[in-house]
Formats: sequence, structure tokens, C-alpha cells
Amino acid sequence: MTSRPDLYVSTRGQAPVADFAQALLRGMAPDGGLYMPQAWPTLAPDAARPGRTYVEIAAEVLTPFIGDALPKGALDAAIRRLVAGFGHPAVTPLIEVEDGLYVLELFHGPTAAFKDLAMQLAASLADAALAVSGERLTLLTATSGDTGAAAVAAFAGAERIRLVVLHPLDRVSPVQRKQMTTVAADNVLNLAVRGDFDDCQRLVKALLGEEDLRAHGRLSSVNSINWARLAGQIPYYVSAASQLGGRAATWVVPTGNFGDAFAGIAAAKMGLPANGFVAAVNANDALARAINDGLYERRNAVETGSVSMDVQAPSNFERLVFEASGRDATATRAVFETFAREGRARLDDDLLAALRAEVTAVSVDEADTKAEIARAHADWSRIVCPHTAVALSAARRIDRSNGPVVALSTAHPSKFGAFVSGVLGIEPEPVPVIRRLGDQPERMTVIDPTEAAALDAVRAFSA
Repeated sequence: MTSRPDLYVSTRGQAPVADFAQALLRGMAPDGGLYMPQAWPTLAPDAARPGRTYVEIAAEVLTPFIGDALPKGALDAAIRRLVAGFGHPAVTPLIEVEDGLYVLELFHGPTAAFKDLAMQLAASLADAALAVSGERLTLLTATSGDTGAAAVAAFAGAERIRLVVLHPLDRVSPVQRKQMTTVAADNVLNLAVRGDFDDCQRLVKALLGEEDLRAHGRLSSVNSINWARLAGQIPYYVSAASQLGGRAATWVVPTGNFGDAFAGIAAAKMGLPANGFVAAVNANDALARAINDGLYERRNAVETGSVSMDVQAPSNFERLVFEASGRDATATRAVFETFAREGRARLDDDLLAALRAEVTAVSVDEADTKAEIARAHADWSRIVCPHTAVALSAARRIDRSNGPVVALSTAHPSKFGAFVSGVLGIEPEPVPVIRRLGDQPERMTVIDPTEAAALDAVRAFSA
């Protein structure tokens, strides 16, 4: 039987094949794995030609993944809604800051962060799928800041969807927190967890396994464990390649949960011009240690200025292992079951070589992050957020004689004003969506990082 890009298999190989709507509304496969398309579609030869609009690119990239799983016109409507919410005509403009070094701005959306690009799409597509089935959906998401804000902006007020957001208490920026907690929507529950992001992510995965919660409707996640979320990030790589005139680039991605980076790798599988991918991490370097040393090991997350990257168990590493292993579900399952049980997993030499062929990884410390913020301001009169600074620090180390280097800029600096002003002595000018937050009242429930506490809160919300 021919493999199809609009049918989905689990990375752990023990779940039924799903279509796009099923993968979207379920989020995580029932065997604990992550959904992946059976096959990668191929981009048209001129997909990255200059002059293409984001609407054209997104439709071409995403159509093969959906097939006939959603009503006709659902994708086009979702893309129109997405583009309407962005404040730049290019949606994701590419800026050359010095010879051969580019910044891809992904922060012109409703919450001033790159998560808007996929979250707005996911919200529209979920609406379309639920309208057909007549079902209700409870969405769970763990966030280190930007995912939760984007989810609240996208799903607040949705008629058929409840949204539960778990963020680590006191470990997101004040702006990120307010973007989640000041939205007075009855279908949104904000849970502040006494722990770190990995605790939040662990709780979401545990809740997704609670079958009794499905008595109130479907249960899913809008973290990048959801394939629809990740697929929605592929178009901006193709858009950037179009703005480069189709030239191959080295893509440097500030990395937390590895979804953004894997979206680029997926684009390359489809034919994106690419000279390679660099995952730039902060002091929370589990991914870099896995790629560079061959040991995938969980440590306690440490707080950094690039808070959205304070992740020590990046979920999308599982997709990378699945792809690099030749889509060996048995091998993938062994790695992540060992990791779940022991907190560490040794990667064999063949797998490690295959992983390194897909991506390299660089860790950037706080001193270099601050130095890069200062350098960007001094050299280009440009204020960047700490996540962008991590990417730029890694990007500067790359030889540009082989082609352009593109660093992804994932958030507007005013979302992290205190950290930036601590370096530059000036506050970044807030964008209007942040200025409007003001002193609005906040709504959140503080819980302990236990499955019982999370389950009780979600049951009460769903009752």
C-alpha cells in the first residue's frame, strides 16, 4: 500500500493509522507516541520562487497533509484568518542585518511570538473538524510562556472547545503570564504549577491518558506534540526561502521543545533549500548533550532569561529520533520508554550519526546571550529578545561562505522587557498588543506538580 502524507502513524508503532482530523483532535497517539505523516509530500520545484505570498505558500505546503479530512475551504479560511491577525504584509519578513546574516521575524501576530503562526491555524482547523463531528473538545497545553499565550488568544471564547493551560509558577515573564491570565473567557482555565515546564509537560501527558476525562468530549493538546501545530510552522521556512530568492540557507533555531526546529527539518524533507539546521539551546541543554555526547538525560531545568527555552525533556526529539532511525518505531519506543523510566537513555552509534546528519546543536550561556543583545543594539540599532539572541550568538559562529545564515527571531523583545533593559538600560517599546495588557485583573489557579492536583482541577473545570 502506498504511503500517504495525509495519513498518520505513531512514532511508537502501536496505534491505528489516523487521518489529519483525528490526529488534530487527539493530539497524542493512544500508544503514547507522536503522530507523523506516513510520507513526506514534495514541494513543487518553484515553491520557493521569489514574490510568492504567505497565503499561497501556506496553502501549497499544508494541503497535502490534510487531504479530504476537513470540509472544502476549511484550510483557505484558516489561512485567511491567520494572515488577517498579523501586522506585517509579508507576515514573516526576512531582514538582512549584515552581509549573509538574516533574521526571520516571526513575532508580528496577536501575541507577538512565533507560536501565533501555528496556533491560529490550529484553532480554525479544529473548529472545522468539530463542526462536522458535532463533538466538544478539551485542549490541554503545557507552556513555558509563548504557547499558552498564543493558545488563549486563538481559542478564547470558542463554543465547542475548552482550553486548559499549565504554566510554571513564577517561571514565565510577566507579559507572558498576563497574556494568559487577563483573558476573561469562561472556556479557559489557567493552572500555575509549582514546578518547571517539564513538570507541566509531564502533567499534560498524564492527563491525556485519563480516559474518564473523555466522558466530557474529546481530549487533545495544542503543544507541538500535536502534528497540526507543528505543520503550521513549516510554511514560514518556505516563505523565508522565497525571500532569499530560493537560495539554500543554514537555519539557526532557538530551541525549547524542538518543534520549531523539527518543522524546518520537515520542510527540508519536502524539498526546502537547506545547508543544514542548528538547534541553539540555552543552559537547559538536554538536546545538545544528546546530539553531542550521545546521552539523552533529564536534569532539573534552570531559570534563564530565554524562559521559553527552559526545557530539559523536549517532546519533539521523539519525532527526530523516529525519522533519523529510518522510522523504526521499535527503536524509538525503546529510547523513550527507557528515558521515561530511568530519566536517561544512551543513543547507539548508528542512531547518533543519523541524528547528527539532521541537526547540530549549540548551547549558549547567559553571558553570551546578554552580550548578543548588546552587540545587536550596538551594531544594528536593533533590540532583540533573549531567545533571538541565543540564535544570533550561534549564527555568528557559522561560516557564511557556503550561503546565507538565517536566525529565527521568535518573540518581540518587549515580552521580556526586564531582561532586555537589564542589559541595555532601556525598555523596549511595547507593541500595541502588549501595551493593552495594562493592569487588568488576572485569573489563575495555583496547583502542586502532582497528577492528582491537575486531575482534580481539570475535572472541576469540565464538570
